[in-house]
Amino acid sequence: MAERVRRHTIGDTLRRSRKRNPNKPALKWKDTQLTFLELDEKVNQLANRLLAEGLNKGERVAILATNGLDFAIAHYAISRIGAIGVPINFMLKPSEVLYIFQHCEPAAIFVSPKCIETAEIAAEGMKSLRLKILMDTDEVLSGWLTLSDWINGGSKEEPDVEIDYHDVVNILYTSGTESRPKGVMLTHRNLISEYASCIVDFHFEKDDKLIHAMPLFHSAQLHAFLGPSIYLGSSGVIVETPQPEVLMDTISREQITQFFCPPAVWLAVIRHEKFRPGDFQSLRKCYFGASATPMEVLKEAREILPEVRFWNTYGQTEAAPFATVLYPEEQLDKIGTVGRPCLNMETKVVDEFNRDVPAGRIGEIVHRSPHVMAGYYREKQKSKAAFADQWFHSGDLGFFDEDGYLTVVDRKKDMIKTGGENVSSLEVEEVIYQHPDVSEVSVVGIPHPHWTEAVTAVIVPKPGRSLEKAELIAFCKVKMADYKVPKFVVLTDGFPRNPSGKILKRELRRLYQNLANEMKT
Repeated sequence: MAERVRRHTIGDTLRRSRKRNPNKPALKWKDTQLTFLELDEKVNQLANRLLAEGLNKGERVAILATNGLDFAIAHYAISRIGAIGVPINFMLKPSEVLYIFQHCEPAAIFVSPKCIETAEIAAEGMKSLRLKILMDTDEVLSGWLTLSDWINGGSKEEPDVEIDYHDVVNILYTSGTESRPKGVMLTHRNLISEYASCIVDFHFEKDDKLIHAMPLFHSAQLHAFLGPSIYLGSSGVIVETPQPEVLMDTISREQITQFFCPPAVWLAVIRHEKFRPGDFQSLRKCYFGASATPMEVLKEAREILPEVRFWNTYGQTEAAPFATVLYPEEQLDKIGTVGRPCLNMETKVVDEFNRDVPAGRIGEIVHRSPHVMAGYYREKQKSKAAFADQWFHSGDLGFFDEDGYLTVVDRKKDMIKTGGENVSSLEVEEVIYQHPDVSEVSVVGIPHPHWTEAVTAVIVPKPGRSLEKAELIAFCKVKMADYKVPKFVVLTDGFPRNPSGKILKRELRRLYQNLANEMKT
Protein backbone atom coordinates (compact mmCIF):
# COMPACT_ATOMS: atom_id res chain seq x y z
CA MET A 1 0.00 0.00 0.00
CA ALA A 2 2.83 2.39 0.88
CA GLU A 3 4.41 1.74 -2.51
CA ARG A 4 1.23 2.92 -4.23
CA VAL A 5 1.47 6.18 -2.27
CA ARG A 6 4.95 6.79 -3.70
CA ARG A 7 4.31 5.43 -7.20
CA HIS A 8 5.71 7.46 -10.08
CA THR A 9 5.00 5.99 -13.52
CA ILE A 10 4.44 7.24 -17.07
CA GLY A 11 0.69 7.00 -16.58
CA ASP A 12 0.93 9.00 -13.36
CA THR A 13 2.63 11.91 -15.17
CA LEU A 14 -0.37 12.31 -17.48
CA ARG A 15 -2.92 12.12 -14.67
CA ARG A 16 -1.09 14.77 -12.65
CA SER A 17 -0.94 17.11 -15.65
CA ARG A 18 -4.66 16.56 -16.16
CA LYS A 19 -5.36 17.58 -12.57
CA ARG A 20 -3.21 20.70 -12.87
CA ASN A 21 -4.42 21.74 -16.32
CA PRO A 22 -7.66 19.92 -17.21
CA ASN A 23 -8.80 22.36 -19.88
CA LYS A 24 -5.43 23.15 -21.42
CA PRO A 25 -4.74 21.77 -24.93
CA ALA A 26 -2.49 18.73 -24.67
CA LEU A 27 -2.18 17.41 -28.20
CA LYS A 28 -3.46 18.43 -31.60
CA TRP A 29 -3.60 16.18 -34.66
CA LYS A 30 -5.03 17.52 -37.91
CA ASP A 31 -8.45 19.00 -36.93
CA THR A 32 -8.68 17.17 -33.59
CA GLN A 33 -7.45 18.73 -30.36
CA LEU A 34 -7.61 17.10 -26.95
CA THR A 35 -7.28 18.85 -23.61
CA PHE A 36 -5.35 17.11 -20.85
CA LEU A 37 -8.70 15.99 -19.38
CA GLU A 38 -9.85 14.57 -22.72
CA LEU A 39 -6.52 12.90 -23.41
CA ASP A 40 -6.47 11.27 -19.98
CA GLU A 41 -10.04 10.03 -20.39
CA LYS A 42 -9.26 8.54 -23.82
CA VAL A 43 -6.22 6.79 -22.35
CA ASN A 44 -8.37 5.37 -19.54
CA GLN A 45 -11.02 4.16 -21.97
CA LEU A 46 -8.44 2.31 -24.01
CA ALA A 47 -6.66 0.95 -20.93
CA ASN A 48 -9.89 -0.43 -19.48
CA ARG A 49 -10.82 -2.03 -22.79
CA LEU A 50 -7.43 -3.71 -23.08
CA LEU A 51 -7.83 -5.11 -19.58
CA ALA A 52 -11.35 -6.31 -20.39
CA GLU A 53 -9.97 -8.17 -23.40
CA GLY A 54 -7.57 -10.05 -21.13
CA LEU A 55 -4.34 -8.21 -21.77
CA ASN A 56 -2.02 -8.83 -18.83
CA LYS A 57 0.66 -6.86 -17.08
CA GLY A 58 4.07 -7.50 -18.63
CA GLU A 59 2.74 -8.60 -22.01
CA ARG A 60 4.21 -6.88 -25.03
CA VAL A 61 2.05 -4.62 -27.20
CA ALA A 62 3.52 -3.50 -30.52
CA ILE A 63 2.79 -0.18 -32.23
CA LEU A 64 3.52 -0.23 -35.95
CA ALA A 65 2.37 3.19 -37.04
CA THR A 66 3.14 6.55 -38.52
CA ASN A 67 2.69 9.60 -36.28
CA GLY A 68 -0.82 10.33 -35.07
CA LEU A 69 -2.91 11.12 -32.02
CA ASP A 70 -3.86 7.47 -31.53
CA PHE A 71 -0.15 6.62 -31.22
CA ALA A 72 0.10 8.80 -28.12
CA ILE A 73 -3.16 7.43 -26.68
CA ALA A 74 -2.01 3.84 -27.20
CA HIS A 75 1.43 4.56 -25.71
CA TYR A 76 -0.03 5.92 -22.46
CA ALA A 77 -2.81 3.31 -22.24
CA ILE A 78 -0.30 0.46 -22.56
CA SER A 79 1.84 1.94 -19.80
CA ARG A 80 -1.21 2.49 -17.58
CA ILE A 81 -2.06 -1.23 -17.44
CA GLY A 82 1.52 -2.35 -16.81
CA ALA A 83 2.01 -3.80 -20.28
CA ILE A 84 5.15 -3.14 -22.33
CA GLY A 85 4.90 -0.95 -25.41
CA VAL A 86 7.03 -1.89 -28.41
CA PRO A 87 7.10 0.97 -30.95
CA ILE A 88 8.34 -0.34 -34.30
CA ASN A 89 9.89 1.47 -37.24
CA PHE A 90 7.10 1.72 -39.83
CA MET A 91 9.67 1.79 -42.66
CA LEU A 92 10.89 -1.74 -41.98
CA LYS A 93 10.23 -4.53 -44.44
CA PRO A 94 7.82 -7.33 -43.42
CA SER A 95 10.74 -9.70 -42.81
CA GLU A 96 12.33 -7.18 -40.44
CA VAL A 97 9.06 -6.63 -38.56
CA LEU A 98 8.62 -10.40 -38.41
CA TYR A 99 11.95 -10.71 -36.58
CA ILE A 100 10.82 -8.18 -33.96
CA PHE A 101 7.43 -9.90 -33.57
CA GLN A 102 9.13 -13.26 -33.12
CA HIS A 103 11.59 -11.78 -30.66
CA CYS A 104 9.14 -9.93 -28.40
CA GLU A 105 5.98 -12.04 -29.03
CA PRO A 106 3.32 -9.32 -28.83
CA ALA A 107 -0.12 -10.09 -27.43
CA ALA A 108 -1.60 -7.13 -29.32
CA ILE A 109 -0.63 -4.80 -32.13
CA PHE A 110 -1.72 -1.24 -32.91
CA VAL A 111 -1.35 -0.43 -36.60
CA SER A 112 -1.98 2.68 -38.73
CA PRO A 113 -3.53 2.31 -42.21
CA LYS A 114 -0.26 2.67 -44.13
CA CYS A 115 1.24 -0.26 -42.21
CA ILE A 116 -1.57 -2.82 -42.53
CA GLU A 117 0.01 -4.84 -45.32
CA THR A 118 3.34 -5.13 -43.50
CA ALA A 119 1.58 -6.02 -40.25
CA GLU A 120 -0.57 -8.69 -41.89
CA ILE A 121 2.44 -10.40 -43.44
CA ALA A 122 4.56 -10.21 -40.30
CA ALA A 123 1.75 -11.29 -37.94
CA GLU A 124 0.68 -14.34 -39.92
CA GLY A 125 0.85 -17.42 -37.69
CA MET A 126 1.85 -15.47 -34.55
CA LYS A 127 0.47 -17.62 -31.74
CA SER A 128 0.98 -14.92 -29.10
CA LEU A 129 -1.15 -12.36 -30.96
CA ARG A 130 -4.73 -11.96 -29.68
CA LEU A 131 -5.70 -8.39 -30.61
CA LYS A 132 -5.22 -6.39 -33.83
CA ILE A 133 -6.26 -2.74 -33.51
CA LEU A 134 -6.44 -0.25 -36.36
CA MET A 135 -5.62 3.39 -35.52
CA ASP A 136 -6.19 6.83 -37.05
CA THR A 137 -9.14 5.76 -39.21
CA ASP A 138 -12.84 4.94 -39.08
CA GLU A 139 -12.38 2.19 -41.66
CA VAL A 140 -13.66 -1.27 -40.76
CA LEU A 141 -11.54 -4.23 -41.83
CA SER A 142 -12.20 -7.90 -41.29
CA GLY A 143 -10.15 -9.26 -38.41
CA TRP A 144 -9.31 -5.80 -37.08
CA LEU A 145 -10.76 -3.67 -34.30
CA THR A 146 -11.08 0.05 -35.06
CA LEU A 147 -9.72 1.96 -32.08
CA SER A 148 -12.08 4.96 -32.22
CA ASP A 149 -15.22 2.77 -32.18
CA TRP A 150 -13.78 0.07 -29.96
CA ILE A 151 -13.21 2.31 -26.92
CA ASN A 152 -16.39 4.40 -27.21
CA GLY A 153 -18.56 4.06 -24.14
CA GLY A 154 -15.75 2.58 -22.05
CA SER A 155 -15.04 3.68 -18.51
CA LYS A 156 -13.13 6.94 -18.20
CA GLU A 157 -11.93 6.06 -14.69
CA GLU A 158 -8.29 5.11 -14.28
CA PRO A 159 -7.85 1.33 -13.89
CA ASP A 160 -6.34 0.08 -10.63
CA VAL A 161 -3.23 -1.85 -11.64
CA GLU A 162 -0.17 -2.47 -9.47
CA ILE A 163 2.77 -1.01 -11.37
CA ASP A 164 6.28 -0.59 -9.99
CA TYR A 165 8.64 2.27 -10.77
CA HIS A 166 11.18 -0.33 -11.92
CA ASP A 167 8.84 -2.20 -14.27
CA VAL A 168 9.77 -2.20 -17.95
CA VAL A 169 7.41 0.09 -19.88
CA ASN A 170 9.02 0.09 -23.35
CA ILE A 171 11.16 -2.14 -25.52
CA LEU A 172 12.71 -0.03 -28.26
CA TYR A 173 14.53 -1.86 -31.01
CA THR A 174 17.76 -0.19 -32.06
CA SER A 175 18.08 0.97 -35.64
CA GLY A 176 20.78 -1.63 -35.93
CA THR A 177 24.53 -1.54 -36.44
CA GLU A 178 24.56 -5.34 -36.45
CA SER A 179 22.68 -7.94 -38.47
CA ARG A 180 19.80 -7.93 -35.98
CA PRO A 181 18.45 -5.05 -33.87
CA LYS A 182 18.53 -5.30 -30.08
CA GLY A 183 15.52 -4.64 -27.85
CA VAL A 184 16.36 -1.87 -25.36
CA MET A 185 14.33 -2.28 -22.16
CA LEU A 186 13.38 1.03 -20.53
CA THR A 187 11.63 1.26 -17.17
CA HIS A 188 9.35 3.95 -15.76
CA ARG A 189 12.29 5.08 -13.65
CA ASN A 190 14.59 5.31 -16.67
CA LEU A 191 12.15 7.48 -18.56
CA ILE A 192 10.95 9.80 -15.81
CA SER A 193 14.49 10.58 -14.68
CA GLU A 194 15.31 11.32 -18.32
CA TYR A 195 12.20 13.54 -18.60
CA ALA A 196 13.48 15.58 -15.66
CA SER A 197 16.83 16.05 -17.38
CA CYS A 198 15.13 17.16 -20.59
CA ILE A 199 12.85 19.65 -18.82
CA VAL A 200 15.76 21.25 -16.97
CA ASP A 201 18.48 21.17 -19.62
CA PHE A 202 16.27 21.96 -22.62
CA HIS A 203 14.65 24.83 -20.69
CA PHE A 204 11.14 23.47 -21.19
CA GLU A 205 8.34 25.74 -19.97
CA LYS A 206 4.68 24.92 -19.44
CA ASP A 207 3.65 27.61 -21.94
CA ASP A 208 5.76 26.11 -24.72
CA LYS A 209 4.14 24.67 -27.83
CA LEU A 210 6.00 21.84 -29.52
CA ILE A 211 5.77 20.27 -32.94
CA HIS A 212 6.13 16.48 -32.82
CA ALA A 213 7.37 15.84 -36.34
CA MET A 214 10.03 13.17 -36.10
CA PRO A 215 8.83 9.54 -35.82
CA LEU A 216 7.19 8.80 -32.48
CA PHE A 217 8.43 5.21 -32.53
CA HIS A 218 11.93 6.64 -32.05
CA SER A 219 13.16 7.41 -28.55
CA ALA A 220 14.16 11.00 -29.39
CA GLN A 221 10.72 12.37 -30.29
CA LEU A 222 8.82 10.04 -27.95
CA HIS A 223 10.94 10.37 -24.84
CA ALA A 224 12.95 13.59 -25.16
CA PHE A 225 10.02 15.72 -26.28
CA LEU A 226 6.54 14.16 -26.15
CA GLY A 227 6.98 12.53 -22.74
CA PRO A 228 8.58 15.54 -21.02
CA SER A 229 5.97 17.92 -22.49
CA ILE A 230 3.09 15.77 -21.19
CA TYR A 231 4.84 15.50 -17.80
CA LEU A 232 5.28 19.28 -17.60
CA GLY A 233 1.87 20.14 -19.04
CA SER A 234 2.85 21.97 -22.23
CA SER A 235 1.00 21.71 -25.53
CA GLY A 236 1.99 19.85 -28.69
CA VAL A 237 1.03 19.46 -32.33
CA ILE A 238 1.61 16.10 -34.03
CA VAL A 239 2.35 15.91 -37.75
CA GLU A 240 2.67 12.69 -39.68
CA THR A 241 5.96 13.30 -41.45
CA PRO A 242 8.71 15.96 -41.32
CA GLN A 243 8.17 17.22 -44.86
CA PRO A 244 9.57 20.77 -45.24
CA GLU A 245 6.33 22.35 -46.45
CA VAL A 246 4.32 20.66 -43.68
CA LEU A 247 6.80 21.83 -41.06
CA MET A 248 6.88 25.40 -42.34
CA ASP A 249 3.10 25.64 -42.51
CA THR A 250 2.56 24.09 -39.07
CA ILE A 251 5.20 26.16 -37.29
CA SER A 252 3.71 29.35 -38.73
CA ARG A 253 0.00 28.50 -38.33
CA GLU A 254 0.22 26.95 -34.85
CA GLN A 255 2.76 29.45 -33.50
CA ILE A 256 5.18 26.71 -32.49
CA THR A 257 7.88 27.71 -30.00
CA GLN A 258 9.95 24.47 -29.84
CA PHE A 259 11.23 22.29 -32.65
CA PHE A 260 13.44 19.19 -32.61
CA CYS A 261 15.02 17.67 -35.71
CA PRO A 262 18.27 16.22 -37.03
CA PRO A 263 20.48 18.55 -39.10
CA ALA A 264 19.30 16.93 -42.37
CA VAL A 265 15.68 17.97 -41.74
CA TRP A 266 16.70 21.48 -40.70
CA LEU A 267 18.70 21.90 -43.89
CA ALA A 268 15.73 20.74 -45.98
CA VAL A 269 13.56 23.41 -44.33
CA ILE A 270 15.83 26.46 -44.48
CA ARG A 271 16.96 25.68 -48.03
CA HIS A 272 13.45 25.10 -49.33
CA GLU A 273 12.35 27.52 -52.03
CA LYS A 274 9.30 28.56 -49.97
CA PHE A 275 11.18 29.14 -46.70
CA ARG A 276 10.65 32.62 -45.26
CA PRO A 277 12.27 33.52 -41.91
CA GLY A 278 9.31 35.75 -41.08
CA ASP A 279 7.04 32.71 -40.85
CA PHE A 280 9.13 31.43 -37.93
CA GLN A 281 8.65 34.43 -35.64
CA SER A 282 7.10 32.31 -32.88
CA LEU A 283 10.00 29.84 -32.80
CA ARG A 284 12.28 30.34 -29.82
CA LYS A 285 14.00 27.00 -29.14
CA CYS A 286 15.44 24.54 -31.63
CA TYR A 287 17.20 21.28 -30.84
CA PHE A 288 19.60 19.43 -33.08
CA GLY A 289 20.08 15.77 -32.39
CA ALA A 290 20.22 12.26 -33.87
CA SER A 291 23.56 13.05 -35.53
CA ALA A 292 26.45 15.44 -35.04
CA THR A 293 25.65 19.02 -36.06
CA PRO A 294 28.18 20.38 -38.56
CA MET A 295 29.57 23.77 -37.58
CA GLU A 296 28.60 25.34 -40.89
CA VAL A 297 24.98 24.23 -40.48
CA LEU A 298 24.79 25.78 -37.02
CA LYS A 299 26.32 29.05 -38.17
CA GLU A 300 23.86 29.27 -41.06
CA ALA A 301 20.92 28.59 -38.74
CA ARG A 302 21.96 31.30 -36.28
CA GLU A 303 22.34 33.85 -39.06
CA ILE A 304 18.95 33.13 -40.63
CA LEU A 305 17.00 33.06 -37.34
CA PRO A 306 18.89 35.22 -34.81
CA GLU A 307 16.01 35.14 -32.28
CA VAL A 308 16.07 31.34 -32.04
CA ARG A 309 18.21 29.65 -29.39
CA PHE A 310 19.87 26.43 -30.50
CA TRP A 311 20.75 23.39 -28.42
CA ASN A 312 22.98 20.54 -29.54
CA THR A 313 22.31 17.16 -27.94
CA TYR A 314 23.89 13.75 -27.85
CA GLY A 315 22.68 10.38 -26.65
CA GLN A 316 21.36 6.99 -27.71
CA THR A 317 18.33 4.77 -27.19
CA GLU A 318 20.02 2.95 -24.31
CA ALA A 319 20.18 6.29 -22.43
CA ALA A 320 16.46 6.94 -23.03
CA PRO A 321 18.05 8.76 -25.12
CA PHE A 322 19.50 11.96 -23.55
CA ALA A 323 23.13 12.09 -22.38
CA THR A 324 24.82 15.47 -23.01
CA VAL A 325 23.80 18.99 -23.94
CA LEU A 326 25.46 22.08 -25.38
CA TYR A 327 23.53 25.19 -24.39
CA PRO A 328 22.80 28.11 -26.75
CA GLU A 329 25.16 30.47 -24.96
CA GLU A 330 28.00 27.93 -25.31
CA GLN A 331 27.65 27.36 -29.04
CA LEU A 332 30.29 29.83 -30.21
CA ASP A 333 32.92 29.03 -27.59
CA LYS A 334 32.44 25.25 -27.71
CA ILE A 335 31.21 24.71 -31.23
CA GLY A 336 31.96 21.20 -32.43
CA THR A 337 31.39 19.67 -29.01
CA VAL A 338 28.21 18.05 -27.71
CA GLY A 339 28.45 19.83 -24.37
CA ARG A 340 28.52 18.35 -20.91
CA PRO A 341 26.53 15.58 -19.21
CA CYS A 342 22.91 16.49 -18.57
CA LEU A 343 21.24 16.77 -15.16
CA ASN A 344 20.94 13.07 -14.26
CA MET A 345 23.92 11.78 -16.23
CA GLU A 346 27.53 10.99 -15.37
CA THR A 347 29.86 10.46 -18.32
CA LYS A 348 33.53 9.67 -18.73
CA VAL A 349 35.96 8.41 -21.36
CA VAL A 350 37.95 5.20 -20.89
CA ASP A 351 40.60 3.17 -22.71
CA GLU A 352 40.34 -0.46 -23.81
CA PHE A 353 41.13 -1.55 -20.23
CA ASN A 354 38.29 0.61 -18.78
CA ARG A 355 40.77 3.07 -17.28
CA ASP A 356 39.97 6.78 -17.24
CA VAL A 357 41.86 8.76 -19.86
CA PRO A 358 43.03 12.37 -19.46
CA ALA A 359 41.49 15.36 -21.20
CA GLY A 360 42.25 15.47 -24.89
CA ARG A 361 42.79 11.73 -25.29
CA ILE A 362 40.32 9.67 -27.31
CA GLY A 363 38.57 6.72 -25.70
CA GLU A 364 35.18 5.07 -25.42
CA ILE A 365 32.34 7.15 -23.98
CA VAL A 366 30.66 5.45 -21.00
CA HIS A 367 27.75 6.50 -18.78
CA ARG A 368 26.14 6.07 -15.39
CA SER A 369 22.61 7.34 -14.94
CA PRO A 370 19.09 6.39 -13.89
CA HIS A 371 18.31 7.03 -17.60
CA VAL A 372 20.31 3.99 -18.66
CA MET A 373 18.32 0.96 -19.82
CA ALA A 374 17.56 -2.11 -17.74
CA GLY A 375 19.25 -4.24 -20.41
CA TYR A 376 18.67 -5.82 -23.80
CA TYR A 377 15.55 -7.98 -24.01
CA ARG A 378 16.43 -11.68 -24.10
CA GLU A 379 20.11 -10.83 -24.65
CA LYS A 380 21.92 -11.61 -21.40
CA GLN A 381 25.42 -11.76 -22.87
CA LYS A 382 25.06 -8.49 -24.78
CA SER A 383 23.60 -6.84 -21.68
CA LYS A 384 26.52 -8.06 -19.59
CA ALA A 385 29.03 -6.74 -22.11
CA ALA A 386 27.28 -3.36 -22.26
CA PHE A 387 27.62 -2.92 -18.47
CA ALA A 388 31.26 -3.96 -18.17
CA ASP A 389 33.04 -2.49 -15.16
CA GLN A 390 29.69 -1.12 -13.88
CA TRP A 391 29.41 1.54 -16.57
CA PHE A 392 27.28 1.52 -19.71
CA HIS A 393 29.52 1.32 -22.77
CA SER A 394 28.14 3.46 -25.59
CA GLY A 395 30.32 2.19 -28.44
CA ASP A 396 31.12 5.84 -29.28
CA LEU A 397 34.59 7.32 -29.30
CA GLY A 398 35.30 10.79 -27.95
CA PHE A 399 37.30 13.00 -25.64
CA PHE A 400 36.74 15.69 -23.02
CA ASP A 401 38.52 19.02 -23.17
CA GLU A 402 39.99 20.70 -20.10
CA ASP A 403 36.63 22.37 -19.35
CA GLY A 404 34.70 19.08 -19.38
CA TYR A 405 33.06 19.45 -22.81
CA LEU A 406 32.69 16.27 -24.81
CA THR A 407 33.60 15.86 -28.46
CA VAL A 408 32.25 12.75 -30.17
CA VAL A 409 34.93 11.59 -32.58
CA ASP A 410 33.10 8.67 -34.15
CA ARG A 411 31.40 5.38 -33.62
CA LYS A 412 34.00 2.68 -33.07
CA LYS A 413 32.86 1.08 -36.30
CA ASP A 414 33.08 4.37 -38.25
CA MET A 415 36.72 5.13 -37.46
CA ILE A 416 38.61 4.71 -40.74
CA LYS A 417 41.90 2.82 -40.62
CA THR A 418 43.93 3.93 -43.61
CA GLY A 419 47.64 3.37 -44.26
CA GLY A 420 48.30 2.62 -40.59
CA GLU A 421 46.56 5.81 -39.39
CA ASN A 422 43.17 6.35 -37.77
CA VAL A 423 40.93 8.93 -39.42
CA SER A 424 37.75 10.33 -37.88
CA SER A 425 35.03 10.48 -40.52
CA LEU A 426 33.39 13.33 -38.58
CA GLU A 427 36.57 15.42 -38.73
CA VAL A 428 36.76 15.05 -42.51
CA GLU A 429 33.07 15.86 -42.84
CA GLU A 430 33.51 19.07 -40.87
CA VAL A 431 36.16 20.26 -43.34
CA ILE A 432 34.12 19.33 -46.42
CA TYR A 433 31.05 21.14 -45.02
CA GLN A 434 33.07 24.36 -45.30
CA HIS A 435 33.04 24.06 -49.09
CA PRO A 436 30.46 26.50 -50.52
CA ASP A 437 29.02 23.98 -53.01
CA VAL A 438 28.41 21.15 -50.52
CA SER A 439 24.91 20.59 -49.14
CA GLU A 440 25.54 17.31 -47.28
CA VAL A 441 28.42 14.90 -46.91
CA SER A 442 29.08 11.53 -45.34
CA VAL A 443 32.58 10.07 -45.11
CA VAL A 444 33.22 6.32 -44.93
CA GLY A 445 36.07 3.91 -45.36
CA ILE A 446 35.92 1.42 -48.22
CA PRO A 447 38.18 -1.61 -48.81
CA HIS A 448 41.41 -0.78 -50.61
CA PRO A 449 44.30 -3.11 -51.55
CA HIS A 450 46.98 -0.60 -50.57
CA TRP A 451 45.43 1.63 -47.89
CA THR A 452 43.38 -1.13 -46.20
CA GLU A 453 40.55 1.41 -46.15
CA ALA A 454 40.28 4.42 -48.44
CA VAL A 455 38.75 7.63 -47.10
CA THR A 456 35.70 8.20 -49.32
CA ALA A 457 33.46 11.28 -49.34
CA VAL A 458 29.88 10.85 -50.54
CA ILE A 459 28.49 14.32 -51.30
CA VAL A 460 25.15 15.93 -52.15
CA PRO A 461 25.95 19.24 -53.92
CA LYS A 462 23.84 22.31 -53.28
CA PRO A 463 21.02 22.78 -55.80
CA GLY A 464 22.20 24.43 -58.97
CA ARG A 465 25.88 24.13 -58.05
CA SER A 466 28.50 22.14 -59.93
CA LEU A 467 31.18 20.40 -57.90
CA GLU A 468 34.44 19.19 -59.39
CA LYS A 469 35.91 16.20 -57.58
CA ALA A 470 39.51 17.29 -58.15
CA GLU A 471 38.74 20.77 -56.85
CA LEU A 472 37.13 19.29 -53.72
CA ILE A 473 40.19 17.15 -53.04
CA ALA A 474 42.45 20.17 -53.50
CA PHE A 475 40.24 22.11 -51.07
CA CYS A 476 40.70 19.38 -48.46
CA LYS A 477 44.48 19.20 -48.91
CA VAL A 478 44.79 22.82 -47.80
CA LYS A 479 42.91 22.11 -44.57
CA MET A 480 44.02 18.67 -43.37
CA ALA A 481 46.84 16.15 -43.37
CA ASP A 482 47.24 14.22 -46.60
CA TYR A 483 46.28 10.86 -45.07
CA LYS A 484 42.88 12.32 -44.08
CA VAL A 485 42.08 13.68 -47.54
CA PRO A 486 39.48 11.61 -49.41
CA LYS A 487 40.94 9.18 -51.92
CA PHE A 488 37.54 9.01 -53.64
CA VAL A 489 34.69 11.49 -54.05
CA VAL A 490 31.19 10.31 -54.99
CA LEU A 491 28.43 12.74 -55.96
CA THR A 492 24.85 11.68 -55.23
CA ASP A 493 21.29 13.04 -55.01
CA GLY A 494 20.61 11.70 -51.50
CA PHE A 495 21.56 9.31 -48.72
CA PRO A 496 20.07 6.16 -47.25
CA ARG A 497 18.80 7.10 -43.80
CA ASN A 498 17.19 5.57 -40.77
CA PRO A 499 13.92 7.10 -39.49
CA SER A 500 15.68 9.43 -37.05
CA GLY A 501 17.45 11.05 -39.99
CA LYS A 502 20.86 9.47 -39.47
CA ILE A 503 22.76 8.61 -42.63
CA LEU A 504 23.24 4.84 -42.80
CA LYS A 505 26.98 4.61 -43.24
CA ARG A 506 26.83 0.83 -43.30
CA GLU A 507 24.69 1.14 -46.44
CA LEU A 508 27.18 3.54 -48.03
CA ARG A 509 29.99 1.10 -47.26
CA ARG A 510 27.96 -1.66 -48.89
CA LEU A 511 27.05 0.43 -51.95
CA TYR A 512 30.64 1.49 -52.62
CA GLN A 513 32.54 -1.55 -51.37
CA ASN A 514 33.90 -2.28 -54.86
CA LEU A 515 34.70 1.33 -55.73
CA ALA A 516 38.48 0.86 -55.49
CA ASN A 517 38.37 -1.99 -58.01
CA GLU A 518 36.00 -0.10 -60.29
CA MET A 519 38.31 2.93 -60.37
CA LYS A 520 41.13 0.72 -61.71
CA THR A 521 39.19 -0.31 -64.79
